[in-house]
Amino acid sequence: METIRKGNYELEILQDESPESPREWGNLGTMVCFHRRYNLGDKHNFSVEEAEEMMKGKDICVSLPLYLYDHGGITMSTGSFSCKWDSGQVGWIFVTKEQVRKEYNVKKISKDLIEKVTRVLEGEVETYDQYLTGDVYGYRISQIDVCDKGCEHKDEIDSCWGYYGIESVEEEGNSMLEYYLNKCA
Repeated sequence: METIRKGNYELEILQDESPESPREWGNLGTMVCFHRRYNLGDKHNFSVEEAEEMMKGKDICVSLPLYLYDHGGITMSTGSFSCKWDSGQVGWIFVTKEQVRKEYNVKKISKDLIEKVTRVLEGEVETYDQYLTGDVYGYRISQIDVCDKGCEHKDEIDSCWGYYGIESVEEEGNSMLEYYLNKCA
């Protein structure tokens, strides 16, 4: 994807071919999705009707709709897409009042806390969308040795994978490249 060479070192930024689903992490929200071709979100045993009814319940603190656009790849958002043919609502991400009280160690849920929780859920959906769209990367740093005849030999000395978003891996990869350049200077 991207290769930067400095001194005897090379940094490669590559797409992560087998990223971990962020739904396997310790998330605040529960993502309940229904789609005939894709297994999306968290595992659950709800029917669409049960989920719809639950979202209306008084135990839910924050519930956001989940929309999917499916055309040559899939992408997910809490906002609807403009194409009525290739997109539609596939579920919800939600958190209960009990979960919020426990997570934030509060008895009363304020308006400010609801806004904060909403941003957290939106962030979880954005990260999951990065996973769905392949916006997950890694870096590899190699040391390059040049022989007397001009041939090159690369030895991988560092790598790390699972960066969601290109900016994060570029920042970390460049930082590590500078570390190796300065370490051996």
